[in-house]
Amino acid sequence: MDRRASIDALRDALATAAGARDWDRLCTAVSALAPQLGALGAQGPWSAAEMRALSRLRTSHELAATVCQQQQQLLVAKMTELQNNKTGWSAYALDHETEFDENMA
Repeated sequence: MDRRASIDALRDALATAAGARDWDRLCTAVSALAPQLGALGAQGPWSAAEMRALSRLRTSHELAATVCQQQQQLLVAKMTELQNNKTGWSAYALDHETEFDENMA
């Protein structure tokens, strides 16, 4: 009844998705944690080896959360930059609007 393979599969899914920055797969992997760990936990007490596997899973989860936080900070910075340059982009687009119209003709 060793549950290490199942725990390691959860850990691998998190690590792979976070490493690839695959947000859909990461969301799926994170959503699966609670129900799958609940089902595994219902099978009885954890062995020492299983506890070590759970610790590795926790570490992978923390690393995935760090990756998400870093990507969020990058996205906020990019959105702030775009917002700060909005007036400039609009002016540029208006200034070059006639060039676009002439090229389409």
